Amino acid sequence: MTKKCKSPVKKSGISGYLDVFDFSKMEAGSVLKRLKTGEKGLSESEARCRLNEFGENVLVKEKKLGILLEFLSKFKSPLIILLFVAAGISAYFGQVVNASIITLMIVSSAILDFFEEHNAGQAVKKLLEAIKTTASVIRAGKRQEINIAQLCAGDIILLNSGDLVPADSRVISAKDFFVNQSALTGESIPCEKIERPVEADHKTFAELENIIFAGTNVISGSAVAVIINTAGHTEFGKIAGTLAGSQIKSEFEDGIVHFGYFIMKIILFLVMFIFLFNAIFRQQILESFLFSVAIAVGITPELLPMIMSITMSRGAVKMAKKGAIVKKLSAIPNFGSMDILCTDKTGTLTEGQIALVKYVDSAGNNSEKVLEYAYLNSFHQTGIENPLDKAVLEYKKLDIGHYYKIDEIPYDFLRKRMSVVVQDGGDRLLISKGAPEEIFNCCSGYSYNGESHPFGAEERNKASLYYEELSREGYRVLALAIKKVDKEKKLFGKEDERDLEFRGFIAFLDPPKNGVRKILAGLEKIGITIKIITGDNELVTKKICEEINLPYQGVLLGEEAKNLSVAALRRKVENTTIFARFSPEDKNRVILALRANGHVVGYMGDGINDAPSLRAADVGISVNNAVDVAKESADIVLVRKSLRILSEGVIEGRKVFGNTMKYILMGLSSNFGNMFSAAGAVIFLPFLPMLPVQILLNNFIYDVSQLTIPTDNVDEEWVIKAKRWNIKFIKKFMLFIGPISSIFDFSTFFLFYYVFKVSAGVFQTAWFLESLMTQVLVIHFIRTKKVPFLQSSPSLPLLLSTFSAVAIGWVIPFTPVGKYFGFVPLPPYMLLAIVGIVIVYLGLVEIGKRIFYRHNEL
Repeated sequence: MTKKCKSPVKKSGISGYLDVFDFSKMEAGSVLKRLKTGEKGLSESEARCRLNEFGENVLVKEKKLGILLEFLSKFKSPLIILLFVAAGISAYFGQVVNASIITLMIVSSAILDFFEEHNAGQAVKKLLEAIKTTASVIRAGKRQEINIAQLCAGDIILLNSGDLVPADSRVISAKDFFVNQSALTGESIPCEKIERPVEADHKTFAELENIIFAGTNVISGSAVAVIINTAGHTEFGKIAGTLAGSQIKSEFEDGIVHFGYFIMKIILFLVMFIFLFNAIFRQQILESFLFSVAIAVGITPELLPMIMSITMSRGAVKMAKKGAIVKKLSAIPNFGSMDILCTDKTGTLTEGQIALVKYVDSAGNNSEKVLEYAYLNSFHQTGIENPLDKAVLEYKKLDIGHYYKIDEIPYDFLRKRMSVVVQDGGDRLLISKGAPEEIFNCCSGYSYNGESHPFGAEERNKASLYYEELSREGYRVLALAIKKVDKEKKLFGKEDERDLEFRGFIAFLDPPKNGVRKILAGLEKIGITIKIITGDNELVTKKICEEINLPYQGVLLGEEAKNLSVAALRRKVENTTIFARFSPEDKNRVILALRANGHVVGYMGDGINDAPSLRAADVGISVNNAVDVAKESADIVLVRKSLRILSEGVIEGRKVFGNTMKYILMGLSSNFGNMFSAAGAVIFLPFLPMLPVQILLNNFIYDVSQLTIPTDNVDEEWVIKAKRWNIKFIKKFMLFIGPISSIFDFSTFFLFYYVFKVSAGVFQTAWFLESLMTQVLVIHFIRTKKVPFLQSSPSLPLLLSTFSAVAIGWVIPFTPVGKYFGFVPLPPYMLLAIVGIVIVYLGLVEIGKRIFYRHNEL
């Protein structure tokens, strides 16, 4: 018997949507009752039941095609459909052999394409499983982390700073809980969410103070909430389809689109010319149609999507083995094109293993009381986890059992401090810890030798000088201040952080990362410039740069950047290495200024304040232990924060770009040249230079030989310098190298037709062999700027596939199969003549390539 869910709505005839406006007016207890849940959450069986009934919590569920439909999708290309039409017409007019050959090659190509792309896609899916976002949920009274896709209505979720809100939910309890709703409203100012019912009628969901929405993220504080709507029934889900369809294409993706339009224009021109010329002057309409379609197939780089997919998926697998998981394959070429990396220093330039080393009073003397206040503050804070609090708690275990927590004022990036209120049976204390400048602003007094004194300008200046001295020595410094507060007061806010008494500093040391000098030298060698953007002060950052021998050109402070115009900032960022005391908004301005200057910018971050910058950069890079909103905003996720992993990932990205460009450049040189020659040959030859089925066979063998391009070795010049998509360069290469192929094709035509005076069958066979050899073997000359084989060796798979393809193509005319394609065996002198022509052609391509690269650079 099937278990019936306790869902608040019946399955029959409903959409599954619950009105958040109704829930906003209800008491928390009534909300739980309506959703048939409780403080202990749903049972596992009830959760499974609801998931089965209403589906997973996925905003835009990817349409998964079955194996059969995925295979059939390979036949939806206009060219493939046109070939099927051509095969049907051939069969109708009695050319059954031609029709069968065309159909066989179409199906064979589709099978090849299907298996390669399917396997590549499966490999990438396995990688993405490793970085799925989870949520803290209470089920059956136990707190656990589960994939957000497994959440359902009635689940009790716990949220803290940095978390993504996984579904539309009603807040049950909250403490200084601020949420960024800009993903829905466009308003960047965080709004506070509370647990009490909303009394007034609101017209927009953004005004609901006790409802949090999927797609938003927690800025500060903590909360417990119950899920109301999931997946497509959330407010964000209703517009997710539109958002998914309007994603901005990367530079590489945009380049591929323009390349496609460029090829389309060439195909249309040649096909129309060949068809009309043959149809008008020779009245061979069917043969002209088949020949035109075959030429179109020959010119089209139909393997480009598959080559790109295989190359990038293999690159993604290699990057994953080195510790970089790619969330979006199209980010790989951009990763390779990156020439500037913006990053914080913690964990990248330093070990990220922060240790507490000093705790001093206002006079710089060791103070156990300052350590105790710091310990109480770190122990009782429940906001976003950070390494400084961890360092305080790990330094020494203190007995604070006589203290109990009253309240907490969470950290945020505007105040740059956090406070807790504790009581030890007597006094009730507010203990504030944060950036020294911000703590100083809240203080009206300081303590020295157990006595309180006014914190005037002179005292503040002394404190600031000591803080700067510690910073110059490389210490990260926090200031502490306290205040006795009203014993009757239970709730505290940031307005209570005033008239504090400054008590001293705690200082931390995060040593430079071992081997980072060598890694930085390696990044410089491959053309990547490091720019440090940090919220920390410039003195600590300078000290770290000096210790790791990272030369810095200039320093820009956040306050200075705010006063610069866009044009002035664009000039300033070029000659600045350290950007200190920067807010998230200031970071964005720097990244956008660098991009406007023509750089491909990467940004590495793992905090909640890094999310906007990760989105603004060309390549957002985060780490697997980052907050949810950072990981979701990133294109690439590192298993750990390491410049070495990043460097190796960039190299893989450049290899992917290099191998993709090899296929494009080769196809637009020899392949295009041969098909252009065929178009010209119809003018002066009384027969077709190659039969349609011969062109299709030529193209099929050629395509198979190129499947190993993703495995090819990449020359160092592709790795040491960032390359970018350049359609002008591609056009120039085609117009320079392509005609060389055409010149030799016409030489072959002249030799065979006017000198050897061969028949149509012999001519077509000879040109098939010459065309196949030039098309397939030219990759070894196009793939490198160096002397092929001697200075640059191809991968073994590429070497075997290309020479095997030529061997198979040359054997076919001498087998019984050859007659079905219209081939005839050639005498030895003609075979030698073809080999001689090909050798001279490849030599001329090598010379032409060198001349071209002397004047052109990608």
